[in-house]
Amino acid sequence: MSHTLSQSPPDLTLDIANLIALATQLGLTMATAESCTGGLVAAALTDVPGSSAVLDRGFVTYSNRAKQEMLGVSPATLDAYGAVSEEVAAEMAQGALNQAQVHLAVAITGIAGPGGSGLKPEGRVCFGLARTGQKVMVETIEFGALGRDRVRAKSCAHALLLLQNSTLQIERILGNGSQITPIL
Repeated sequence: MSHTLSQSPPDLTLDIANLIALATQLGLTMATAESCTGGLVAAALTDVPGSSAVLDRGFVTYSNRAKQEMLGVSPATLDAYGAVSEEVAAEMAQGALNQAQVHLAVAITGIAGPGGSGLKPEGRVCFGLARTGQKVMVETIEFGALGRDRVRAKSCAHALLLLQNSTLQIERILGNGSQITPIL
């Protein structure tokens, strides 16, 4: 599991329609596992015509029980690290990848606000990105106390950016015009 901790990243160029088009061209399939964003990432993907070729499903796992039942997140991990942790984000991403049998899965868990604590402040969001045959990548971003709507919107945009960057990386690895091996 690789990880980074950063402040709110700069707004980078995100083009969801191009993400869907490239993923379709490459034969990639995706799933989302969302807690604090409550399905915003899956909704953003499905706003694009043709997204059904790419998005297999979205898991909204707001409660710990849902994380365990739908994604296989370990109760021990939840007890040891809490729902807002890179460890849980990693298990959510891997669980979504396994359950949906897709090529890419992104997971988001965080404190959208209002509130938080000294240990887990408002605006802390943990992301996981699982890719078939690769280590799960995790990242924590401190968006700050921007308010619930802005934290959720920035979290959604960042998760989409993770999917976009991973798709571009896969394109570079495969080369021009190739497709990824289908998952059976």
